[in-house]
Amino acid sequence: MRTLTYRDALREAIREEMQRDERVFILGEDIAGYGGTYAVSKGLFEEFGEKRVRDTPLAEEVITGAAIGAALGGLRPIIELMTINFSMLASDQIVNQAAKFRYMFGGQPEMPLVIRMPGGGGAQRGAQHSQSLESWYAHIPGLKVVRHTLRRQGYAQSRSTRSRSSTLHRA
Repeated sequence: MRTLTYRDALREAIREEMQRDERVFILGEDIAGYGGTYAVSKGLFEEFGEKRVRDTPLAEEVITGAAIGAALGGLRPIIELMTINFSMLASDQIVNQAAKFRYMFGGQPEMPLVIRMPGGGGAQRGAQHSQSLESWYAHIPGLKVVRHTLRRQGYAQSRSTRSRSSTLHRA
């Protein structure tokens, strides 16, 4: 059995989804040149180019809103937020738009959106970067929350989030 780091397993799953479906793209802060938070997206820019690996400004609500629009238009965006704490800045988009859109329109539109956000304590990121908000999101109708603790779970669950609904991926 080969050994992968946690971030390598996530990157491999994202890469495989991008290879499998040209509608999949990733967007977030510093993901192209820098490789994103914890280097999960490192190398994807070189492989897939700027059209499918999109650096964004520091504006979580704009990133999320743009991804929602892309999902409604038939694309399959993966958002990378730097930490789960910053998802609070996009909470209206996540909770009232991404989660509820299918309900508001009788189940018609699909929302194939993945929001990947690291979080939790233990990494010495300070009080404002160490919350675990996934239990709060789990109580929002229309969201699927995935939280894994093992590399093989991270890989498998990253691959399985191709559903029709919004998925919050806590990695």
